[in-house]
Amino acid sequence: MSEAALPLALAAPTPRVLPRPGARAEAVAAWLLAMPALLLMWAMLLGPAVAVILLSLTDWSLGEPEMPWHGLGNYVEIWADHVFWTSLRNTAIYVGVSVPATVALGLGAALLIEGAGRGRAFYRAAYFLPVASTLLALALVWEFMFHPRVGFVNQAIALVGIPKHDFLNDPDTALLALAAIGIWQNLGLAMVLFMAGLTAIPRDLYEALAMDGADGVWERFRRVTWPMLGPALVFVVAITTIRSFQVFDTVAVLTDGGPSKSTEVLLYTIVENGFTYLRSAYGAALTAIFLALTILLTLAQTWLLDRRAHYG
Repeated sequence: MSEAALPLALAAPTPRVLPRPGARAEAVAAWLLAMPALLLMWAMLLGPAVAVILLSLTDWSLGEPEMPWHGLGNYVEIWADHVFWTSLRNTAIYVGVSVPATVALGLGAALLIEGAGRGRAFYRAAYFLPVASTLLALALVWEFMFHPRVGFVNQAIALVGIPKHDFLNDPDTALLALAAIGIWQNLGLAMVLFMAGLTAIPRDLYEALAMDGADGVWERFRRVTWPMLGPALVFVVAITTIRSFQVFDTVAVLTDGGPSKSTEVLLYTIVENGFTYLRSAYGAALTAIFLALTILLTLAQTWLLDRRAHYG
């Protein structure tokens, strides 16, 4: 193109792109198809969350006819509430103990069952049974197992020369005992999810590794199994963290938050304020903080692990 024709070409109008026939009808149809799911999401998740946040900005108690505006007063009170900080610390300890142990033991169980020649179906069902069972009923079984004199746990440690101990009534061990129950409950779910990830690993990767002369158990795990389990690990950590953060049943049945509030977790504090003390707005503020912490923790873990996950 000559230099004289260049300004004319630049000044020429850009041809208008006409919309594809039927594009608007397709967009309307897509919104109509998605509307039931959007309405259900709003009714079950987003709507209640917005209602809780609005309630937390009031000073309403259950049964009162009016709902006076309180602004951020509940959150200021929470900041100065030592019970909240105690429950938050206990929740963090519970999650910090139960999540790594559940992930490690679940992966170990999945590897052992996957390598077993027989009885895979039996072991899967046996490990998954606590997940499908009612924890409220099984908590009573665990209360007997932790009995200071005749419980199975104390009988077992007595065989190796360790003195018997009242784990659930000692402030130093009660939370760890509840964490052990949580690990036992979530272990089966982690195992099943890891087994699904193991099944999805292509077998030819192990064959290629064997051709390179690295066919040892540790080499197979380090070079193939662990990298390819990245997506499953992201999901298992996220689900286990959420389930551990929501611990309530064992606390309510076995310890009632004691002794000396050593096992009072965040969800137990929410229920106690909202339904025992009838401080609905204060409980709503605690719930809003609980939701925010759960979302932030899950997003942070997913982001950190997802960067290292291999999606092949």
